[in-house]
Amino acid sequence: MKQLLITTAICATLLSGCAPATLYSWGRYQSAAYSYTKNNTDENATKLGEAYQSVISHPGGKRNVVPPGLYADYGYLLFRQGKTKEALDYLKMEIGLYPESTVFIGRIIKQLEK
Repeated sequence: MKQLLITTAICATLLSGCAPATLYSWGRYQSAAYSYTKNNTDENATKLGEAYQSVISHPGGKRNVVPPGLYADYGYLLFRQGKTKEALDYLKMEIGLYPESTVFIGRIIKQLEK
């Protein structure tokens, strides 16, 4: 019985070391986005904006870059707050970092520039 416990502990230790590192760090984004979606208030929008800025200024994860879609999502939040120029800047940063988003984000940019 004692040997089974020791073997189980060793296996658990070894397997936990095999857990893959995440590619991106989302920081407080997920909880802030949930709060904002659940209750769309100015206070929650401010907290979400702060979460975006935190992830942008301190990207983490294995790749150490801003996660895909985060610039675009932040740009949309800024647009909803009436900050169109800043929104366009962030949408363009999304395309710069993730060129595969050009078709989709490019359409949004064209609509905002009208």
